[in-house]
Amino acid sequence: MGLLRSKKTMAESADRHVLYQQSVQDAATEIGFVLDTWNELRARPAEVLREDFCGTAIAACEWVRLDASHYAVAVDIDGSVLDWGRDHNANLLSLEDQQRLELIQADVLEVDTGLVDIALAMNFSYWLFRTRTELLEYFYRVHESLADDGIFFLDAYGGYDAPRELEEPREVDGFTYIWDQNSFNPIDSHMTCHIHFEFPDGSRMDQAFSYHWRLWTLPEIKEILADAGFSQVDIYWEGTNESGEEGDGIYTPQLRGDADAGWVCYIVAQR
Repeated sequence: MGLLRSKKTMAESADRHVLYQQSVQDAATEIGFVLDTWNELRARPAEVLREDFCGTAIAACEWVRLDASHYAVAVDIDGSVLDWGRDHNANLLSLEDQQRLELIQADVLEVDTGLVDIALAMNFSYWLFRTRTELLEYFYRVHESLADDGIFFLDAYGGYDAPRELEEPREVDGFTYIWDQNSFNPIDSHMTCHIHFEFPDGSRMDQAFSYHWRLWTLPEIKEILADAGFSQVDIYWEGTNESGEEGDGIYTPQLRGDADAGWVCYIVAQR
């Protein structure tokens, strides 16, 4: 009699990068905001986009897919994640689109991609730089990589729940995404966060992703961007629906935001 083979759990069968893209990333909406904002601020079309800390490079892929005049460079230090992005995202593009996309394994503090129109650092990725010196160096290098009228797009989150140690579950199609703010040190604002995934069969993928970063505030980010040479830095804040209770997905430049428990905004830094 042959040995019985136990069936894999849903967690064991799942791909963490697929789960991340489904629960965290919305490349079409993100690139839509970038393109709309560029067109509002500039009279010429943008062509070259650089996605820093690109991970699976899904935003860069979306950029080249949108227009035959678009080129993208995607940079990440982790070669294994880039390989996954190449196999599962880049290779799904048409051959013509693939020719206008370059994936580079490199440190964003050292890479030289030539001049680009747009630079992206999304999903709070730049928070991995936990000192002002490191963050200033990164912002300076981005500034130097931009064309004279280039624009740098970032995002940030905050609110009075941001420094708390908590877990926030959110239902996604077929699984539960769990954001875990595991630890926070108020003396230096360093924090450790994890992403876990839970499945209908009761299995879990614990610490599918972990982050050791600094909870930066918007005034700090704006000041460091200015010190790096950016001429104008605007905060694009999300509006609310008619009831005023939920976000409407529309981000516009604002000087004042709501003191909510949690918020996410875009930062638009013009060279």
